[in-house]
Order: sequence, then C-alpha cells, then structure tokens
Amino acid sequence: MSDAPKKLVIRNIGLMLSGKMEEPIFDADCLIALDGRISEWGKEADLDTSGADTVVDANGVTLAPGLIDSHVHPVVGDYTPRQQQLHWIDSTLHGGVTTMISAGEVHMPGRPNDPIGTKAMAIAAQRWYDNLRPSGMKVHAGAPLLQQGLEEEDFKEMAAAGVRLIGEVGLGTVKDGKTANKMIGWARKYGMQSTIHTGGPSIPGSGLIDADMVLETGTDVVGHINGGHSALPDDQIVCICENCKAALEIVHNGNERAALLTLNTARELNKMDQLILGTDGPAGSGVQPLGILRMVAMLSALGNIPAEVAFCFANGNTARRRELDCGLIEKGRAADFVLMDQAQHAPGKHILESVQLGNLPGVGMTIIDGIVRSERSRNTPPAMRLPQVVK
Repeated sequence: MSDAPKKLVIRNIGLMLSGKMEEPIFDADCLIALDGRISEWGKEADLDTSGADTVVDANGVTLAPGLIDSHVHPVVGDYTPRQQQLHWIDSTLHGGVTTMISAGEVHMPGRPNDPIGTKAMAIAAQRWYDNLRPSGMKVHAGAPLLQQGLEEEDFKEMAAAGVRLIGEVGLGTVKDGKTANKMIGWARKYGMQSTIHTGGPSIPGSGLIDADMVLETGTDVVGHINGGHSALPDDQIVCICENCKAALEIVHNGNERAALLTLNTARELNKMDQLILGTDGPAGSGVQPLGILRMVAMLSALGNIPAEVAFCFANGNTARRRELDCGLIEKGRAADFVLMDQAQHAPGKHILESVQLGNLPGVGMTIIDGIVRSERSRNTPPAMRLPQVVK
C-alpha cells in the first residue's frame, strides 16, 4: 500500500469564502488538500494540480469551510430518543454542517446525576462518537453536567480520559454561580471548555439562568444567549454582551428578536468576533437539519450583515472560539468544506445577495477530511449548479 499523501483538488470554484471576518472572501478558484489537510489555494494556473487522487469540478459554485453547530444534544449514534428519530446527524450534514459540539447528552433516558454515573456517561459519550462518526460527521461529545459532589480529581480523571467539554451549566444539580465557578475553574485547569444555559427553564430540572449567574460562573461559551427557548429581558442580554469576553452563542431554537438584539449589540460594541451559532437540537422543538443555514440567512437579512460575514459566525468564529482545527481556509487545517450555490429561482443576482435577502442556498456537496461525504442535498432547495466528482 502506498504511503503517498492522498491529494484532493477542487477546481473551477466560483467564490471562496474564508471563514475569516477580517477577510471573508479569498480571490481563488482552486484548492488543494493533502491527507485531509488544506495545503494551498489560489488561481489554478499557479498551482500544481497533477497527481490528484480525487478531483472535484466545482462548476462555478461557492466553497466555504464546513459549517459548525456549536450547540447540539446528541445521545447515541445517529439516533435521538426524545424525538424517536433516526439519521438526524446525516440530515444535518445535508445542511452543510460538518462539525457538531455537544452541550450535554441531556436526553439520555435514565441519565445519572451522581458523580460516578456522570463521569462514566461523559467518558462513554466521548468514546462512542470518537469511534463512530455518523456519515463522517465530527461530533465532539462527552459533555458532563455539573453535579453536586464532583471534586477536582473527577475533572482531572475525565480530562485524562479524553473529555474536553462541560455541558450546559444549570442543567445538572449545581444551581448556584459560586459552586459552578469553582468547578469551571477545575475543568479549565485540565483543558476542558464550558458552556452555560442562558434564559428560562428548558427541560424538567433546569431553571432560570440570568445575567448575574452567567457572569459569576465565567464559562467559555454563553449558551443560547437568545434563549433556549425563553430569552432573558433585553437589559440582561445587553449586560452580558457588554461585560462578557466569552463566546456569545445564538441558536436556532431561541428567540429571533433576542438574536437580532445580540447581533446589533455585539456590532455596536465591536464584538462580532464573539458571535457563534448553534441549533440547540435535538430538543422539544425537534431537529433542524437546516438550522445553521437558516440562522445565517436570518441574521444576514434582518440584521443587515453581509452574507459572507454571517457565514463566518457559522464556521470561522466558532472554530476560533472552540479551538477547533477546521472552520477556516488556512494551511494545515482540516479539509472540511461545503459547496453550495444560489437556489433555483431564488431572488438575487448571486448567492450572497440571495442569502442576504433571506433565502437558503442549495448545498451541492460536503467534504470532511478531504473525503466527499455527501453530494446533492436532499434537504436544501435545489441549487442552480452542482459540483461533480470527476476523478
């Protein structure tokens, strides 16, 4: 078997989105990846495209870093018992998402709330999504909820076993900011990143998390700042935006008006680099395979944000805040992409204008680690043009 690096060439790209708010569009029509990592990009005439193992003809469509859902609640495999639904992760892949991040496996039937059970489930969840990637999707899972009785040694043990996340603070038995802050400090010491529930109760056992607790707890991500589902009062959302250096996560399953308030406040404060997107699904409202695309279109259209910048909320911003190796067109990053085009008969002169008018694009292909994982989406509206694997 050859040890030569596997070479992917994507040519005839019409528009390349970078994931970087500071330079959201790259002047390039070709990209090369080696062994699942971005190698170079630019004008095809200036690149060495010979010897490719896989060649994709983009046929003039847009290439962007794969979208990232910063807030999901997976359970086991590609199944969610809360909705009795199979293949929801595969459906989300067809919505252009290539990476998901768990905010806690909260819908597991019989989920334990004691320290030993909590640790065991977190390690197991991390393992099963590391061992099984549904449809090639990257699912970062194993996000324990903070429970009374957990000690520093427990966080050290989980981190040593590969657990890198803390699920939504407030959904476990720890309900006060002081205790949560102490535990978050332990988790951060061992390289674990944390998210807090924000807003009114979402499931039995949860409660109100207001601005004071968000700020006292000091998590890395302000989970669904626009509510999941019920949002905080406007003044509290503004307070969080003004005083928080953490990621400000807007979700599909939240309050749309509060989402726009967060966007407008972040823009006024020059903090749009803190904005990231999630769906908060599966949840009581169901599964939203197109949730991230819908948030991009809504924020662009109603928030008066250029579409190429709104897409950064869904990939580059999240990658930077979540410390992921994907989400940006940069050398050495994972070759995770979505190829998409303006939907058939959608208004607008091109894909960016169409999205800023509130329309979803049509997804024609997803690529993860340099491997084509899906072609024409079964969920988005049909695209005007479709990429094609020609080798």
